[in-house]
Amino acid sequence: MSDFDKSVPPQLDADGVDRRGFLECMTWAGTGMLWTLAGGLPSAVTMTKALAATPNTPFTFLQISDSHIGFDKAANPDARATLREAIAKIKALPMKPSFMIHTGDISHLSKDNEFDDAAEIIKEAGIPVFYVPGEHDLLDEGQGQSYLKRFAPQSKGAGWFSFDSQGIHYIGLVNVVNLQAGGLGNLGTEQLEWVKKDVADLSASTPIVVFAHIPLWTVYPEWGWGTVDGAEALSYLKRFGSVTVLNGHIHQVMQKVEGRVAFHTARSTAFPQPAPGTAPSPGPQTVPAGDLRKYLGIATIDFVRSSEPLAIIDRPLAG
Repeated sequence: MSDFDKSVPPQLDADGVDRRGFLECMTWAGTGMLWTLAGGLPSAVTMTKALAATPNTPFTFLQISDSHIGFDKAANPDARATLREAIAKIKALPMKPSFMIHTGDISHLSKDNEFDDAAEIIKEAGIPVFYVPGEHDLLDEGQGQSYLKRFAPQSKGAGWFSFDSQGIHYIGLVNVVNLQAGGLGNLGTEQLEWVKKDVADLSASTPIVVFAHIPLWTVYPEWGWGTVDGAEALSYLKRFGSVTVLNGHIHQVMQKVEGRVAFHTARSTAFPQPAPGTAPSPGPQTVPAGDLRKYLGIATIDFVRSSEPLAIIDRPLAG
């Protein structure tokens, strides 16, 4: 990992640690996120170490998002092809992830053939997959029944669930039902009560990973990039020593750290969106055809026991 830019002001977290190197890396992360956790606690490796397939790296999982299968406009005439390329990158990783999470907008129009094609492509990765829906996955006449039948048959409510793996507690949330003014996400009373009960008996030392489609923190409310009751859900997690929140929806990487909570958004495997406020509205951003794959790809995030900063490695589809 190169030294951080000394012109960037110090970014101190709650423990007084300078996060500039962490922030610098986050700005060039890509679509998928590969997480490594040791003993249930996040720490780090250098870029060189993370790129190597070392036998003592204990646990990894991967995130992809916003595949938009069925999208075929100027921003990307073939979203199926770029998803295939992302899956090929995953298959080529030096260390095979234990599982993958997909943070929504699997399809573009909730059509059966879009869901089927996405499932066929993603299964080529050869690892289990956990899904949460995006708003584009709930456009069918059954208001998400097609999604639930395929991708979350054992979930609760509109598709929320939790599970444990390697000492980590994972919570998959749905914030794309009953969207609020401007398209802001919404969890709702029933789901919030479930979250509260779900974590009530967990030890405060249990690492928590939360994933949903729309960011749980307010990125840009003018474009609906936030969740109106996200803060309430996070209030039930404030006693935990390590909380990581993963989202998609905005098709670009953004991050922030608040105390013990780290927020990350992932890029799309289909097309980029403009940075907040740089266009009249959000939506597919057309870039030169030769540059599209520079905006898409997979990024690895490695957690191992170490005193080094968090290492984030971008593996774009091209470039």
